[in-house]
Amino acid sequence: MTAVPDSPTAAPLVTRRFTTASGAVVAELAAHVTAAEVFRQLAAAPHLVFLDSAALDEAPPAADVELPRLGRYSFVAADPIHSVIVPAGQPAADIAAAFAGLRGLLADLACVTIPALPPFQGGVAGLVAYECGLARLGIAPPHPPAADVPLLALHVYDVVVAFDHDAGRGWIISQGVPAKGPVARRERAAARLDALLERLAAPPPRRLQPRAPAPLPPGAAHPLPKHPQVCATHSADDYQAMVRRGIEFVRAGDIFQVNLAQQFARPTALDPVDLYLQARTLNAAPFAGFFDAGTCRIASMSPERFLQVSRGMVRMHPIKGTRRVIASPEADLYAGDDLEESAKDRAENVMIVDLVRNDLARVCAPESVRVEALCRLERYRYVQHLVSIVAGRLRRGLTPLDAFEAALPGGSVTGAPKHRACEIIAELEGFARGAYCGSLGYIGFDGTADFNLLIRTFVATEGLVTFAAGGGITAASDPAAEHAESLHKAEGMLRVLDALQAACPPSAHR
Repeated sequence: MTAVPDSPTAAPLVTRRFTTASGAVVAELAAHVTAAEVFRQLAAAPHLVFLDSAALDEAPPAADVELPRLGRYSFVAADPIHSVIVPAGQPAADIAAAFAGLRGLLADLACVTIPALPPFQGGVAGLVAYECGLARLGIAPPHPPAADVPLLALHVYDVVVAFDHDAGRGWIISQGVPAKGPVARRERAAARLDALLERLAAPPPRRLQPRAPAPLPPGAAHPLPKHPQVCATHSADDYQAMVRRGIEFVRAGDIFQVNLAQQFARPTALDPVDLYLQARTLNAAPFAGFFDAGTCRIASMSPERFLQVSRGMVRMHPIKGTRRVIASPEADLYAGDDLEESAKDRAENVMIVDLVRNDLARVCAPESVRVEALCRLERYRYVQHLVSIVAGRLRRGLTPLDAFEAALPGGSVTGAPKHRACEIIAELEGFARGAYCGSLGYIGFDGTADFNLLIRTFVATEGLVTFAAGGGITAASDPAAEHAESLHKAEGMLRVLDALQAACPPSAHR
């Protein structure tokens, strides 16, 4: 990967290349080129995005339906040709205008699918923050915005490096847009592909110089007992009091459930690229990802698919119900059985499934909306979850962007009914979520789409890393158990920080 192009000992990066009838140029990568290596090599490129299937699908398929595979594809892209950015704190009208502009761009740059290649072949990719969903619901955020996290940062990538992990193959796909016509597109596509190959074959980029850790954000005043360098917005007592308020709203009939969280912060000068590479090793997930949003870097180990569109079918994978993974096989098996048999967790999952069905009914043919899997068990490094899959066929004339907007914000991280749950979250949590519970993903030039839900997610700014964790609250919730669950969900994140702290010099930490 890192040998200079003219070196006689350099391993070739590409084994073959071809041009499609539309003018796109595709180069197949040599077997030794991996997604992580391409990510490292492009670390200094502008607006780098890595949509990373860092973990393969471990969930058993349902017997009665062929379910979509998780963890099969990864994508790396950088140096976009167009950007749509709405900074934090801007009005809802700016978000609506941004989505309208994206619709026009995707229509103007539409491309046909190239057969036998991974599904993202160029298009729009990036971040949509949680508060974008609030704007869609007409809810004004009551807290100061997370200033370094844009409300929306989506970029148009004409060149994508795509990997199929099942096949063990990778490709560079260069679409040649915005040039029109096959000849002009072919010339532009070839030039852009060659420029990327030069960057991939160049010496590795310099690592970032350590910077001084930043002060903690306002409100992060409660050090964790086992991790004193990490502070939370809530003490154990505060979190349990918040949960009790949530239970009161449920018993009063305002809501059936609400998702409540706390935020954690750690001053650090760690390189966000190192942070992500450590995270994908220690806490791998099928919908992991890294994104350079300009004012911040997102490093996510999300296990949850928010929304996928493929061949006109829309699928959502809500997670509700969590248990800690236990080192003892017998105890872990018991924990999994306990989760599958938990009336509280199954009821919580089913309520969100009903909410997701309603979201899909807004954009799908009503008779097509169906539950493909209900409360299946998925296991990850530190936690195991109950996951359902709801699908529907997109109505004629609507686009993946319409489906994405209709589903914002995600029901599994808000509650039911969604609008009232979001109002209660805004009232009780006391911080702006920003990237947390937002989404990272893509909409392709050919009408495909895939987005995660940004849980298990670091936000790295100058000298500071933040993340959040929480859970669903129902009338059956126990405040102490809910606090423990939020810490279990944060455990993988804390282990990543601990590992990096041990590997980095003291100057990188407060």
